[in-house]
Amino acid sequence: MTRNVAVVTGAGSGIGRVVARALLDTGWRVALAGRRAEALEETADGRDAALVVPTDVADPASVADLFAAARGEWGRVDLLVNNAGTFGPVGGVDEIPIEGWSATVAVNLTGAFLCAREAVATMKAQDPQGGRIINNGSISAHTPRPGSAAYTTTKHAITGLTKSLSLDGRAYGIACGQIDIGNAGTDMTAGIARGARQADGRVLPEPTFDVRHVAEAVLFMAGLPLEANVQFMTVTATTMPFIGRG
Repeated sequence: MTRNVAVVTGAGSGIGRVVARALLDTGWRVALAGRRAEALEETADGRDAALVVPTDVADPASVADLFAAARGEWGRVDLLVNNAGTFGPVGGVDEIPIEGWSATVAVNLTGAFLCAREAVATMKAQDPQGGRIINNGSISAHTPRPGSAAYTTTKHAITGLTKSLSLDGRAYGIACGQIDIGNAGTDMTAGIARGARQADGRVLPEPTFDVRHVAEAVLFMAGLPLEANVQFMTVTATTMPFIGRG
């Protein structure tokens, strides 16, 4: 039976694409999940070990189909990289539209829960039992940016999900850890490099770092034996305004 089977959500761009390709390049079989089939095909880039599965992580049926596809192709799932997310609406709490709040929670939090739910069920049932879940938190799981209540709230909640999964998974050989990333250089953070609003109202450019270092960190976490776990890892641009933010 095939081992080293991963599911990566948000695999069509940014961090998800780089992490998925790094896993593929190091011998993993990877189910690529995301909304856009074309983008997922670009990530796969013709690799035989990649399985393209267009997925809406906020839809329980779509997530169930994703994990069924991975099991159907390879018989098991050893790793979930819970990466899909959106920044959502920006503004004061009184300015955030309810629909924008709900959409952010649906993708960032409910989506992560649905994927973890399917992963845990799969990992409990397979033989040999067990696996690993790596949740993509954020610096915002610790400290918010101005005007980011929806995003920040979901990322704080991811920390709670990580802890619960880590605790509840112990009896089944399921490890769960979280990587909190600050200013990795992707299309999503291109604006930050030009200028980001600070706590005092100023707009200042912030440093970024090569996203490949995120992939290296994920590979380290994923490569540990299941009796060892990186519970939380924070990877940031060295001089970004995080320590001492505000």
